[in-house]
Amino acid sequence: MSTSSDARLSRSAVTRIVIACFIGSTVEWFDFFAYAAASALVFPTLFFPGLSPVAATLAAFATFGVGFVGRPLGGVLMGHFGDRVGRKSMLIISLVGMGVATFGIGLLPTYEHIGVFAPILLVTLRFLQGMAVGGEWGGAVLVAVEHAPERKRGLYGSFVQMGIPAGVILSNIVFLVASEALSPESFLAWGWRVPFLLSAVLVGIGLTIRLSLTETPQFRKALAAQKLSRTPVAEVLRTSWRQVILAAGTFVAPNAMGYIVITYSLSYTTRILQLNRNTVIWAILAASAVWLVVAGSVAAMSDRWGRRRVLILCLSALTMWSLVFFALLDTGSFPLVLLALVVLAALQGAANGPQAALFAELFETHVRYSGISLAYQVGSILGGGVAPFLATALYDIRLSTLPVTGYLVLISIVSLGCAFAIRESGPRHQQMSSRTESRPGLHTHE
Repeated sequence: MSTSSDARLSRSAVTRIVIACFIGSTVEWFDFFAYAAASALVFPTLFFPGLSPVAATLAAFATFGVGFVGRPLGGVLMGHFGDRVGRKSMLIISLVGMGVATFGIGLLPTYEHIGVFAPILLVTLRFLQGMAVGGEWGGAVLVAVEHAPERKRGLYGSFVQMGIPAGVILSNIVFLVASEALSPESFLAWGWRVPFLLSAVLVGIGLTIRLSLTETPQFRKALAAQKLSRTPVAEVLRTSWRQVILAAGTFVAPNAMGYIVITYSLSYTTRILQLNRNTVIWAILAASAVWLVVAGSVAAMSDRWGRRRVLILCLSALTMWSLVFFALLDTGSFPLVLLALVVLAALQGAANGPQAALFAELFETHVRYSGISLAYQVGSILGGGVAPFLATALYDIRLSTLPVTGYLVLISIVSLGCAFAIRESGPRHQQMSSRTESRPGLHTHE
């Protein structure tokens, strides 16, 4: 079945929709990644002052990981209602929830003022951030992909993926400007709050844009035909559990590598290698810009060559680069550090770009929001949720990056194996499915 939206919306209207998805996704991930930067730079000192530097860093990264615990719950709840009520309303709820939690972190007293209640409240607000972003990705992907012309699902879905590095860039720029403009004492006292408080303005912009979105043609058709699931999460686990597991598996390594770039590398290069903090932030910004461009370009390629083939190539390259990444960092040479970060970001962005369309094409319309949210969030927990913490702990065992390298190689092999096992869902498979009457890549429950 064709999923082209051309009969319902003009090309310019669909283009506006995916741009709106990009902007909204950028705002959500700005909020989420502002926490990532703060957990590497200031939270160990402000919220865990009684611990050793290593223990405080581990504690800060553990609170960072709490957001990933909240993500599956948000994915399940918003996936359920997204499949029952619609995609658009969940996008609005997720954006408001993220804004409230992020603004609250910006107002949060530190350990010096309220003692142990400070890290407790920090964890609570981080959990709410996780719930919000857990429902965000699935809704944004479906608004883009279900509105997309049939042969451009990869490209349109990649606008949501590109919002991730855009959020990294925006959050790091704000942190960089604040740290450059203020003395270290002022930045630690109040400057770190600026990115969190600024989120109120960005959420207002994003909310205005999202209120103008239309519901997707795919969901409207399923709603009109009364072909919705009463319990979409239970149904997808009963009928499509293999797709959930394999899709989640393909996401583990790209997600972990992304957080190695934007979170752990910042901590490692400044705390262990003693590199200048702002210099490293600029390197991460450059890497994130490459990530953004590559994600969109490779996703567009997957529209021609197929998702699975492109994903296997990207994950193979990612596995190889993970072998040398820390060796380059450990030189302490800025050109080599920059090279390590840029290439890793490019490869994980290349693997991540086509995954929006890939995930959407694995599930039927009436359980699609639940299916892709479960797969994405499970992969995020096993990938990025534990990556900074595990990398810190593994390094501290032997004061060497070799165990960390082994960890990156292992998860890359796992994701590559899942990519080999997953069913092809690209354009070539869609053409074949119409002849063989196998389940098409993207369809309603008919």
